[in-house]
Amino acid sequence: MFTFDTVLTRFIKPYISMLLLLLPAAQLFGQSRLPVIKATSEKVSINDGGVFGKNSWRLSPKARPDIYTADRTRQTKWVTFYTDIDSIRVKVKPGHNYDFIILLNGKDSCYTRLSSAIPPESSSPGYSSPDTIPFRLTAYNAIAIKAVVNGTDTLNLHFDASSSGIHFLAAVKARKFGPKKISSLQIGHMLLHDPSISTTNATAQEMDGRIGFDVFEGKQVELNYDKHILVVNSHLPGTEGYVRSKLIFSNGFPCVKGSIKAGQQIYTGLFTLDNGSAAALALDSGWAAKANIAGQFKLIRSSVIRDANGKKYETRIVQAPAFNFSKFELKDVPATIFASHTPFGFEMNFLGNDLMKRFNIILDFKNDFIYFKENQLFNIAYRDGGGS
Repeated sequence: MFTFDTVLTRFIKPYISMLLLLLPAAQLFGQSRLPVIKATSEKVSINDGGVFGKNSWRLSPKARPDIYTADRTRQTKWVTFYTDIDSIRVKVKPGHNYDFIILLNGKDSCYTRLSSAIPPESSSPGYSSPDTIPFRLTAYNAIAIKAVVNGTDTLNLHFDASSSGIHFLAAVKARKFGPKKISSLQIGHMLLHDPSISTTNATAQEMDGRIGFDVFEGKQVELNYDKHILVVNSHLPGTEGYVRSKLIFSNGFPCVKGSIKAGQQIYTGLFTLDNGSAAALALDSGWAAKANIAGQFKLIRSSVIRDANGKKYETRIVQAPAFNFSKFELKDVPATIFASHTPFGFEMNFLGNDLMKRFNIILDFKNDFIYFKENQLFNIAYRDGGGS
């Protein structure tokens, strides 16, 4: 499920152990001389592989290091940091980090680390492959799996490809564990020691938390809705009958290309794989406005929803006559449109699990492809209506 804290955890610096925080900066970055650029403003713009974010980064002299994770790609690319008076251009290779200093106002050294979103090969968690994990598809379309914490406590987590990391509901974490250290987490045969656990105020309904796609980095994840199993493989399983598409990462989110026809025009965009959502489609308000989708499509209903902070958002659910992606065409698909503009600064559309569950799916997080095959749920009614 996509939530505001999902975006925040995507863009704030990744978890840094307390040991690193206690190390002097010279030890942390080594003794070699680091590149230095200058700044008189805390605001920094970043060109990440051709995607420019104006004032998208704020300097933090206290963070050692302050980590910017480049948008995920398996190709080498250039990333440029622009201060108000200087710049640095770095060639980023998958699995590598790059350190430099931004000197703020001639006195504050901001130790900065530019990291690839692709971790080093050796950092991937160990698996017994293939690892078959049963799941339950909830009434809210969540993929619910069991996770064992500290060898004793069992939690219901949902797999959410639009999220990263591991998140527990804050109330659940406080009630079940309090100040107790979480020393292990096991999902299937995957055992994580001293896992980094973040808290959240929102997950799919009935869930204690969620796990994101990067937990399965470098693996192939098969979602079989016919058999209700999630299978983690080290090698690509059989793909007969599947249709393959490129898995595109935009602003850190895994996406596929999709299109909607409005009148005589076809509008194409990226759709994030939000299999934590109960909806079928969710359309960015700006993207939908370009096509006047709200004005052209049949209105199913209007509603008001609240985010984890209690903020209200007006939504309209309309019927899209046809939605195309990965050589598939789905008819009369309910699409949720938010009335307000996206607060994230970039366009976001979503494929929810009311649509994704109609396909058995292989997520290839080693080569960044996705495979779809129609399953037994393909022709069932949509949760939010739709159809003729």
